[in-house]
Amino acid sequence: MMEGGRRSTGVSASNLHVLDRPLSRGKSEVSLSAFSFLFSEMVQYFQGRVQNISDLENRLDNAGFGVGVRVVELLCHREKSGRRETRLLAMLQFVVSTCWKALFGKAADALERSTENEDEYMIHELEPLTNKFVSVPPDLGQLDCAAYIAGIVRGILCSSGFTAE
Repeated sequence: MMEGGRRSTGVSASNLHVLDRPLSRGKSEVSLSAFSFLFSEMVQYFQGRVQNISDLENRLDNAGFGVGVRVVELLCHREKSGRRETRLLAMLQFVVSTCWKALFGKAADALERSTENEDEYMIHELEPLTNKFVSVPPDLGQLDCAAYIAGIVRGILCSSGFTAE
C-alpha cells in the first residue's frame, strides 16, 4: 500500500522495537545539576580507588574515552551521513565545533597549533564544565578534572583513525 509516495507497512513508529526506531534528533540536553552530581560521584568513586593524582586523572581520561567513541559515532551518523573526516585539521574543526556544541552547548573557545611540534594542537576552553563546580581538596591540589574532557577528545580522534595523547 502506498501513501503519499511512501510505502506503508501498517506498523506505527510507537509499535516498533526500540532498536528499530530512528535515532531521535530531539532536545538531548542534560541538566547542569544532574551532570555535576554524576561527575562528582564518578570523581569520588575513582578517588577512593587510586593512590595518586596521576592515576585519578588517567581514570577520568579513560572514562571520557568511551564517551568520545560514542559521541563521534552518533554525530557522524547525524551530521555527515556516516562520513568521517580523513584530514587532521578538518577533524579538529569538527571536534571544536560540532562535537563541542553537542557536548557542552557551545563551540570551544579556541583551537591552537603548538609552536614546538608541528603535529600538536591544543583546544582551549576558558571554563571547562568539569571544573566549574569542583573544589579540590588540599591533598589533591594539582588535580585537573578536565582530564575527562581530554579523554573524550582522545576517544573521538582515536575512533576516527587519528593518534592522540
